[in-house]
Amino acid sequence: MKAWQSGIVRQLTHARAALERNLAGTLQAIHLFGSAIDGGLKPYSDIDLLVTVNAPLPDPVRYALMMDLLSISAAPGTNETHRALEVTVIVRHEVVPWRYPPLRELQFGEWLREPLQHGCVEGATVDHDLAILLTKARQHSINLVGMPARDLFDPVPKEDLAKALFDTVAQWNSTSDWQGDERNIVLALARIWFSAASGEITSKDAAAAWVLERLPDVYAPVVHTAREAYLGSGRDDLAGRTDEVQAFIYYAKAMIGKHSLAKPS
Repeated sequence: MKAWQSGIVRQLTHARAALERNLAGTLQAIHLFGSAIDGGLKPYSDIDLLVTVNAPLPDPVRYALMMDLLSISAAPGTNETHRALEVTVIVRHEVVPWRYPPLRELQFGEWLREPLQHGCVEGATVDHDLAILLTKARQHSINLVGMPARDLFDPVPKEDLAKALFDTVAQWNSTSDWQGDERNIVLALARIWFSAASGEITSKDAAAAWVLERLPDVYAPVVHTAREAYLGSGRDDLAGRTDEVQAFIYYAKAMIGKHSLAKPS
């Protein structure tokens, strides 16, 4: 058994069954990507799945799929046998041929648990993050169903990857934008900074290590804490360090803005 398979085979089997059952007749591909196969799952890592269909989903199918996924996912660190699932569904003709910004058909994640439990299911929406996601999937993924991602999707042009990075960073402007999610935002900024400088995509911990080599000492403790907590070797106390987190976020945004790759044309 390969390293990425350890501990997630059963959950992946259930997820694939739910997807195949609900998307019968329209399912084209299921790709596993992210830390499960790129750097290894960490204590709080999600299992990332990209699902491709050939037509938009009717509302009853959308709801049934979300309820099924809800039953086989768990919030990070809360369940000994289940990890958080993050499942993104796209209609292939919405991204092939490629155009920006792309349309996302559906997304499931643990941050949606409460709305889903109240019957709130989001419809299709424009999602600039798909430029980053598809770049990651084409770079490194395993096709559980269908053809390899490199054969199924067009490459995302560098200028569109740059726009997606810039649009993502533009979401984080004040404390309320990252409150309660400090670790993830700090690590996301580290990855975006790395991508803005290199044009490549890497894991959260590798990006944080890269940033730490370039970061003034005053900002380093925040990134170090986020990285150690993500790796499971340190305590996440960033929620109580508001000023430090804010200072790093503003500094990282400024540095990202200096890289021409991260500026929209």
